[in-house]
Amino acid sequence: MANPPKLSDIEVQRELGNLAGWTRRGDSLIKTFTFGKFPAGIAFVDRVAVAAEAMDHHPDLDIRYTKISATLSTHSSGGITANDVALAKEMDRLATA
Repeated sequence: MANPPKLSDIEVQRELGNLAGWTRRGDSLIKTFTFGKFPAGIAFVDRVAVAAEAMDHHPDLDIRYTKISATLSTHSSGGITANDVALAKEMDRLATA
C-alpha cells in the first residue's frame, strides 16, 4: 500500500480551520482533551483505539489524569496527511460520545 501524500502547508492551515482546538507543531497535529474524571478519559482512549485500529492509523497518546494529549502524524509520509485530519475529526466526535 502506498503512503498517503503529505499535505502542503496551505492545506494543513485550511484543515486546521475546521478542527477546533487542534494546532500544528512541526509535522504533527496536536490537541489535549480534558475529561471530568479519569475513567472518562480512559473510556475515550478505548474508543479512539477501536477507531484507530479500523482506520489502520494510530495516534500517539499521553494520559495525564483527566487530560489526554494526542499527536497525529503520518511517519511513513514524513508529515501531516489526510489520514491525520480524518482521525482528528473522528477523535473530536468520540470525545463527546
